[in-house]
Amino acid sequence: MNAFQKLGIRLAEGFPLWIISGCIWAWLQPEVWVGFQPHISLALGIIMLGMGLTLKLSDFAAVVRMPKIVALGVFAHFFIMPLAGYFAVQIYQLDTALAIGLILVSCCPCGTASNVICYLSKANVALSVLLTMCSTISAVVMTPLLTKWLAGAYLPIDAWALFQSMLLVVLLPLIVGLAISTIIDRLPTAYRDRSQNLLEILGPLISVVLIVMVVGSIVAGNKTLISESGGTLFAAVLTLHGLGFALGYLSMRLLGYGEAECRTISIEVGMQNSGLGASLAKTHFANLASAPVPAAISAVVHCLIGSALAAIWGRNFPKVSR
Repeated sequence: MNAFQKLGIRLAEGFPLWIISGCIWAWLQPEVWVGFQPHISLALGIIMLGMGLTLKLSDFAAVVRMPKIVALGVFAHFFIMPLAGYFAVQIYQLDTALAIGLILVSCCPCGTASNVICYLSKANVALSVLLTMCSTISAVVMTPLLTKWLAGAYLPIDAWALFQSMLLVVLLPLIVGLAISTIIDRLPTAYRDRSQNLLEILGPLISVVLIVMVVGSIVAGNKTLISESGGTLFAAVLTLHGLGFALGYLSMRLLGYGEAECRTISIEVGMQNSGLGASLAKTHFANLASAPVPAAISAVVHCLIGSALAAIWGRNFPKVSR
C-alpha cells in the first residue's frame, strides 16, 4: 500500500466521527442542512461513480477465483438483513412510514464505509471490496424485489420504479466509473500513476463528505419526526444492525471459515448503504414524510457498531484464515 492509498484511508477512517458530528450539527442548526435534500439522488450517483472509479476489470476476474465465499456473502447479506428488518418492524410495531423506511434500508446493498471498517478490523479487505461490488450490482434487482415482497403488506410498492432508480443511481454511475478507470489504466505510466493517486485521495474524502451531507439533511428535515419517534425507532434500527453483524459472523463460523472471513462477512452484512435507502425513500415515498428517517438513523448506528468492532478486532490479526 503506497503513501497515497494510506492517506485516502486515513481521511475516510474518521467516517463515524464525521457522520455523528454532521448529525449533531444538523440537529442544532437544521436550516443549514435542509437545503441539500433536493440533491440527495445526485449525491448518491456521485458516490457510486466514485466506487466505479476504484474498480478494475480484474476485480471481476477475482470473483471467479473465489466464487463460493463471494456468493455466500452476497446471499447472507440479502437474506439476513431484509428478514432482520421485517422482524424489527414487527417487534417494535412501527407505523407504516417508518416500517417501509426500515424495510427499504434493510434491502439495500453493503455500506460504502464497510471496506474501511474491514481494514481497521484486520479482516479480509480484498474480499470486502468484492462483496461490496457484487452486492451493489445485485441490488439493482434484489432491492426492488425484496422491498416489494416485505413492504407490500403496508403499501403498494412500485418495484419497476425502484428498479429504474437503481439503474440510474447505482448501475449507470458504476459503469461510467469503471469505464473511466479502464481508460486511466491504459494511459502512459506517469499520467496513470498521477491520476490514480489523485483518485485514491479524493475518492474516499468526497464519498464521506457526501454521505454525511445526505444523512445530515435527512436529520435536519425530519427533526420533529425523529423526536416524536422516541427510543422505539432507535431500538428497531439497533436490532436490525445488531442482528446483521451477529448473524453474519455466526453463519460463516458455522460454515467453518476462518476469523478474517467471519469478520468480513459480519461487517459486510451489518453495514448498509443507508444513503441509498434515504434517497429511494425520499424519491418513491414522498407522501410518507418520515420514510427516510430510518435510513438516517441507520447510517449512525451501523457506523458506531462497526467502529466498536474495529476497536476490538483491530488489536490483533486473526490467527486462522481460510
